[in-house]
Amino acid sequence: MTQDPRRPASSEIDREPAPQGTAPRQQVAVQTPEVRPLVSYTLLAITVLVYLAQLASQQLLGADIPAVMGMKVNDLIAEGQIWRLVTPVFLHGGILHIGFNMYALFILGPGLERYFGHGRFFVLYFVSGIAGNVLSFMFSPAPSLGSSTAIFGLLGAQGVFVYLNREVFGGFARRALTNVIWIAAVNLIIGMTPGIDNWGHLGGLIGGTIFAWFGGPLLVLQGVFPKFTVVDKRETREWILVAIIDGAIFIFLAALTLYMRY
Repeated sequence: MTQDPRRPASSEIDREPAPQGTAPRQQVAVQTPEVRPLVSYTLLAITVLVYLAQLASQQLLGADIPAVMGMKVNDLIAEGQIWRLVTPVFLHGGILHIGFNMYALFILGPGLERYFGHGRFFVLYFVSGIAGNVLSFMFSPAPSLGSSTAIFGLLGAQGVFVYLNREVFGGFARRALTNVIWIAAVNLIIGMTPGIDNWGHLGGLIGGTIFAWFGGPLLVLQGVFPKFTVVDKRETREWILVAIIDGAIFIFLAALTLYMRY
């Protein structure tokens, strides 16, 4: 079970104990961003609605039409159905599949969206999803679907975000980072079992990590002791440029795969 990543948004940032012989560190009140997780909950709602449409089409038409039209199928991508590098993030193969992924989105999404903002979080989600599907397209011949590509991107972004802002989060950063690494490692190991697209997981993790490292929030505290406000010093144009470059890298890899194989 993961520790709730929304914890750093509390009104107090805890600090590690000071070395012996020095003045003890104190908790300070910090005003954190007030951002409602609109994108997180919208993505969750859309994904659930698509899954209901999958179930309905199976019952009424005898086939999972959304999956047939949108899952990652390498040969169809090679024929020009490029949307299949994006649409798998909305499709799932069963109740446990969607349940696990939507729980992860519910846990990871709001905390990240609070600091990343709506637009940057939206970009993070889809850059991660595309990166995961591209790597799966490159190395896995099997059809695949699921939002776990994007979820692994959120997991990587969470780890990078906490690490880059460890001075702000104090003692919480080490615990949260250890938790993220542990969860990622366990899930990648589980992903080695047949039927799980671990290449998609790894691609999403890489895509989200790159974006967060070069385009994620860099927090600074502003104000007068003991009350501070958290401010992101990363400019909007920086993360937009990173998103373009990050996406371009994986689009290039997909194009290179098409050129070399098909």
